[in-house]
Amino acid sequence: MHLAKYHGLGNDFLVALAADNDDLDPDPATAIALCDRHRGIGADGLIYGLPTDVADARMVLLNSDGSAAEISGNGVRCLAQALLRRDGRDDASVEIETPGGRRSVRTVRGDVGTEVWMQVDMGATSPGPPIPAEAVIDAKQVTTVDIGNPHLVMLIDEPGAIDLAAEGPPLERAFSGGINVHFIAVSSPDTIDLAVWERGAGITEACGSGAAAAAVAANGWGIVGRSVTVRMPGGDAVVDITDDTVLLSGPSTFVAEVITP
Repeated sequence: MHLAKYHGLGNDFLVALAADNDDLDPDPATAIALCDRHRGIGADGLIYGLPTDVADARMVLLNSDGSAAEISGNGVRCLAQALLRRDGRDDASVEIETPGGRRSVRTVRGDVGTEVWMQVDMGATSPGPPIPAEAVIDAKQVTTVDIGNPHLVMLIDEPGAIDLAAEGPPLERAFSGGINVHFIAVSSPDTIDLAVWERGAGITEACGSGAAAAAVAANGWGIVGRSVTVRMPGGDAVVDITDDTVLLSGPSTFVAEVITP
């Protein structure tokens, strides 16, 4: 298999394009093996860029545990960069079909051969699933947000002090089908600190859809405005909330080409 590795703020993915591979067939066992950081290449997920009649590519994302994800704000930027690198285009836009809906991605600045800053139209949000009674939550505010995939957002004092490996799994499991878990603090009217436990991947350096969901939640609580910098362990993303949609801006970085047997 011909792959390329990318990351968005340390949230890393292996990308396989149909144009570079014969008969790509998304396979959970392959994702688990390739994403293993000791016996494989290592990544938070494996992305397949497949043909479609309604966009430039159809994105299928399998998490490192083999489960499927509806959308990834960082992953969709990485797939867009892979498509633009293949075509040799720096200043362009890409349409990507995902299970969570179609996403438009445009380059803002940078070089698609190395690092490029990209903006994703993440679409409108809606209320997420109801919070189960068995979900034990100690937070100032809590809500769920759906942005093509589900997110649990909790406002606390210090996200960096949370033991994500202990707190994340039971909250993820409390929701039927799982959920992405986010602990946030607001340090100014335009800045959020975010710690992430991702459904199917565990602790990650960043979560693009989670950054968008966190900004929407905090804006709904009236504690941030409509343009928000979200600070995560892997770096910063910018979320702009409009009346109709949510725009997520952040970098995508090409790491290497990889050939597997």
